[in-house]
Amino acid sequence: MNIVLLGAPGAGKGTQAAKLVEEFQLPHISTGDMLRAAVKAGTPLGQKAKSYMDAGDLVPDDVIIGLVTERLQDADTQKGFILDGFPRTSAQAVALDAELSKLERPLDAALLIDVDPEVIVRRLTSRRMCKDCGYIGSVADETCPKCGGEMYQRDDDNEATVRNRLDVYEKSTSPLIDYYRGCDLLVSIDGDRDPQVVYADVKQALGL
Repeated sequence: MNIVLLGAPGAGKGTQAAKLVEEFQLPHISTGDMLRAAVKAGTPLGQKAKSYMDAGDLVPDDVIIGLVTERLQDADTQKGFILDGFPRTSAQAVALDAELSKLERPLDAALLIDVDPEVIVRRLTSRRMCKDCGYIGSVADETCPKCGGEMYQRDDDNEATVRNRLDVYEKSTSPLIDYYRGCDLLVSIDGDRDPQVVYADVKQALGL
Protein backbone atom coordinates (compact mmCIF):
# COMPACT_ATOMS: atom_id res chain seq x y z
CA MET A 1 0.00 0.00 0.00
CA ASN A 2 1.75 3.14 -1.26
CA ILE A 3 0.11 6.27 0.15
CA VAL A 4 0.59 10.03 -0.02
CA LEU A 5 -0.86 11.73 3.07
CA LEU A 6 -2.53 15.14 2.65
CA GLY A 7 -4.20 17.52 5.08
CA ALA A 8 -3.84 20.95 6.65
CA PRO A 9 -1.68 21.57 9.75
CA GLY A 10 -3.69 20.34 12.73
CA ALA A 11 -6.01 18.10 10.67
CA GLY A 12 -4.76 14.99 12.46
CA LYS A 13 -2.53 13.51 9.73
CA GLY A 14 0.16 12.51 12.21
CA THR A 15 -2.35 10.66 14.40
CA GLN A 16 -3.70 8.64 11.47
CA ALA A 17 -0.21 7.94 10.10
CA ALA A 18 0.89 6.63 13.52
CA LYS A 19 -2.08 4.23 13.61
CA LEU A 20 -1.30 2.90 10.12
CA VAL A 21 2.38 2.48 11.02
CA GLU A 22 1.51 0.60 14.22
CA GLU A 23 -1.01 -1.77 12.64
CA PHE A 24 0.56 -2.40 9.23
CA GLN A 25 4.28 -1.65 9.85
CA LEU A 26 4.35 0.75 6.91
CA PRO A 27 7.31 3.16 7.11
CA HIS A 28 6.18 6.76 7.71
CA ILE A 29 8.42 8.81 5.43
CA SER A 30 8.54 12.46 6.45
CA THR A 31 10.60 14.66 4.16
CA GLY A 32 11.73 16.78 7.13
CA ASP A 33 13.10 13.72 8.95
CA MET A 34 14.65 12.46 5.73
CA LEU A 35 16.46 15.74 5.05
CA ARG A 36 17.86 15.82 8.58
CA ALA A 37 18.99 12.18 8.31
CA ALA A 38 20.68 12.74 4.92
CA VAL A 39 22.47 15.86 6.22
CA LYS A 40 23.62 13.96 9.33
CA ALA A 41 24.82 11.00 7.24
CA GLY A 42 26.68 13.38 4.92
CA THR A 43 25.38 11.73 1.73
CA PRO A 44 25.98 13.65 -1.53
CA LEU A 45 22.30 14.64 -1.64
CA GLY A 46 22.43 15.49 2.07
CA GLN A 47 25.39 17.82 1.51
CA LYS A 48 23.58 19.46 -1.40
CA ALA A 49 20.45 19.93 0.72
CA LYS A 50 22.50 21.32 3.62
CA SER A 51 23.90 24.15 1.46
CA TYR A 52 20.33 25.33 0.76
CA MET A 53 19.14 24.82 4.34
CA ASP A 54 22.13 26.72 5.77
CA ALA A 55 21.29 29.64 3.48
CA GLY A 56 17.67 29.55 4.61
CA ASP A 57 16.48 28.64 1.11
CA LEU A 58 13.91 26.02 0.11
CA VAL A 59 15.53 22.75 -0.94
CA PRO A 60 14.89 22.36 -4.71
CA ASP A 61 12.48 19.73 -6.05
CA ASP A 62 15.18 17.63 -7.73
CA VAL A 63 17.07 17.21 -4.43
CA ILE A 64 13.92 16.25 -2.52
CA ILE A 65 12.84 13.84 -5.29
CA GLY A 66 16.34 12.32 -5.19
CA LEU A 67 16.10 11.81 -1.43
CA VAL A 68 12.63 10.25 -1.68
CA THR A 69 13.75 7.93 -4.49
CA GLU A 70 16.84 6.97 -2.47
CA ARG A 71 14.69 6.24 0.61
CA LEU A 72 12.30 4.08 -1.43
CA GLN A 73 15.20 1.73 -2.29
CA ASP A 74 15.36 0.69 1.39
CA ALA A 75 14.09 -2.81 2.19
CA ASP A 76 11.51 -1.60 4.74
CA THR A 77 9.50 0.15 1.99
CA GLN A 78 8.92 -3.01 -0.08
CA LYS A 79 5.52 -3.68 1.55
CA GLY A 80 4.51 -0.05 1.08
CA PHE A 81 5.03 3.43 2.49
CA ILE A 82 3.29 6.56 3.76
CA LEU A 83 4.72 9.79 2.31
CA ASP A 84 4.06 12.77 4.57
CA GLY A 85 4.98 16.38 3.70
CA PHE A 86 5.72 15.52 0.10
CA PRO A 87 4.70 16.25 -2.60
CA ARG A 88 3.69 19.81 -1.76
CA THR A 89 3.00 21.02 -5.32
CA SER A 90 1.59 19.59 -8.54
CA ALA A 91 5.06 19.78 -10.14
CA GLN A 92 6.47 17.64 -7.31
CA ALA A 93 3.57 15.19 -7.71
CA VAL A 94 4.29 14.77 -11.43
CA ALA A 95 8.01 14.21 -10.71
CA LEU A 96 7.18 11.72 -7.95
CA ASP A 97 4.85 9.79 -10.29
CA ALA A 98 7.64 9.56 -12.88
CA GLU A 99 10.12 8.18 -10.32
CA LEU A 100 7.60 5.70 -8.87
CA SER A 101 6.78 4.56 -12.42
CA LYS A 102 10.49 3.81 -13.00
CA LEU A 103 10.53 1.80 -9.77
CA GLU A 104 7.28 0.07 -10.87
CA ARG A 105 5.71 1.08 -7.54
CA PRO A 106 2.86 3.49 -8.35
CA LEU A 107 0.74 5.18 -5.68
CA ASP A 108 -2.37 3.38 -4.48
CA ALA A 109 -4.01 6.45 -2.92
CA ALA A 110 -3.67 10.08 -1.92
CA LEU A 111 -5.33 10.18 1.50
CA LEU A 112 -6.77 13.58 2.45
CA ILE A 113 -7.73 14.14 6.10
CA ASP A 114 -10.24 16.93 5.54
CA VAL A 115 -11.18 19.34 8.35
CA ASP A 116 -12.93 22.72 8.11
CA PRO A 117 -10.38 25.56 8.59
CA GLU A 118 -12.39 27.15 11.43
CA VAL A 119 -12.35 23.84 13.32
CA ILE A 120 -8.56 23.69 12.89
CA VAL A 121 -8.18 27.27 14.17
CA ARG A 122 -10.19 26.36 17.30
CA ARG A 123 -8.29 23.06 17.67
CA LEU A 124 -4.78 24.55 17.40
CA THR A 125 -5.37 27.74 19.40
CA SER A 126 -6.72 25.65 22.30
CA ARG A 127 -3.75 23.26 22.14
CA ARG A 128 -1.39 23.27 25.13
CA MET A 129 1.92 21.49 25.60
CA CYS A 130 3.77 20.31 28.72
CA LYS A 131 7.10 22.07 29.28
CA ASP A 132 8.53 18.97 30.95
CA CYS A 133 7.42 15.89 28.99
CA GLY A 134 6.00 17.36 25.75
CA TYR A 135 2.49 15.96 26.34
CA ILE A 136 -0.04 17.67 24.05
CA GLY A 137 -3.32 18.53 25.73
CA SER A 138 -5.90 21.31 25.62
CA VAL A 139 -6.74 24.55 27.38
CA ALA A 140 -8.71 22.43 29.90
CA ASP A 141 -5.42 20.95 31.19
CA GLU A 142 -4.14 23.37 33.84
CA THR A 143 -1.30 20.98 34.66
CA CYS A 144 0.03 18.02 32.66
CA PRO A 145 -2.12 14.90 33.29
CA LYS A 146 0.96 12.74 32.64
CA CYS A 147 3.68 14.31 34.78
CA GLY A 148 2.07 17.27 36.56
CA GLY A 149 4.29 19.73 34.66
CA GLU A 150 3.40 23.24 33.51
CA MET A 151 1.27 23.52 30.35
CA TYR A 152 1.94 26.34 27.87
CA GLN A 153 0.81 27.56 24.43
CA ARG A 154 3.39 27.24 21.66
CA ASP A 155 4.21 30.49 19.83
CA ASP A 156 2.98 29.07 16.50
CA ASP A 157 -0.40 28.11 18.00
CA ASN A 158 -1.68 31.70 18.21
CA GLU A 159 -4.60 32.56 15.92
CA ALA A 160 -2.76 34.87 13.47
CA THR A 161 0.01 32.31 12.89
CA VAL A 162 -2.45 29.43 12.53
CA ARG A 163 -4.53 31.35 9.96
CA ASN A 164 -1.38 32.23 8.01
CA ARG A 165 -0.26 28.59 7.96
CA LEU A 166 -3.70 27.55 6.72
CA ASP A 167 -3.59 30.20 3.95
CA VAL A 168 -0.17 28.97 2.82
CA TYR A 169 -1.43 25.37 2.87
CA GLU A 170 -4.56 26.29 0.90
CA LYS A 171 -2.62 28.13 -1.83
CA SER A 172 0.02 25.44 -2.30
CA THR A 173 -1.98 22.27 -1.73
CA SER A 174 -5.36 22.92 -3.39
CA PRO A 175 -3.90 22.30 -6.88
CA LEU A 176 -2.32 19.08 -5.52
CA ILE A 177 -5.71 17.83 -4.30
CA ASP A 178 -7.15 18.58 -7.76
CA TYR A 179 -4.22 16.75 -9.37
CA TYR A 180 -4.81 13.55 -7.39
CA ARG A 181 -8.56 13.83 -7.91
CA GLY A 182 -7.84 13.97 -11.65
CA CYS A 183 -5.65 10.85 -11.33
CA ASP A 184 -8.54 9.10 -9.56
CA LEU A 185 -6.33 8.54 -6.50
CA LEU A 186 -7.87 10.98 -4.01
CA VAL A 187 -9.51 9.47 -0.93
CA SER A 188 -11.09 12.16 1.26
CA ILE A 189 -11.96 11.42 4.90
CA ASP A 190 -13.81 13.73 7.32
CA GLY A 191 -11.22 14.37 10.05
CA ASP A 192 -13.53 16.30 12.39
CA ARG A 193 -14.50 13.25 14.45
CA ASP A 194 -13.04 10.96 17.09
CA PRO A 195 -9.64 9.69 15.83
CA GLN A 196 -10.75 6.04 16.16
CA VAL A 197 -13.82 6.70 13.96
CA VAL A 198 -11.63 8.52 11.43
CA TYR A 199 -9.18 5.61 11.43
CA ALA A 200 -11.93 3.05 10.81
CA ASP A 201 -13.00 5.08 7.77
CA VAL A 202 -9.39 5.41 6.57
CA LYS A 203 -8.94 1.62 6.66
CA GLN A 204 -12.24 1.02 4.91
CA ALA A 205 -11.49 3.59 2.19
CA LEU A 206 -8.03 2.07 1.59
CA GLY A 207 -9.38 -1.47 1.58
CA LEU A 208 -7.21 -2.51 4.53
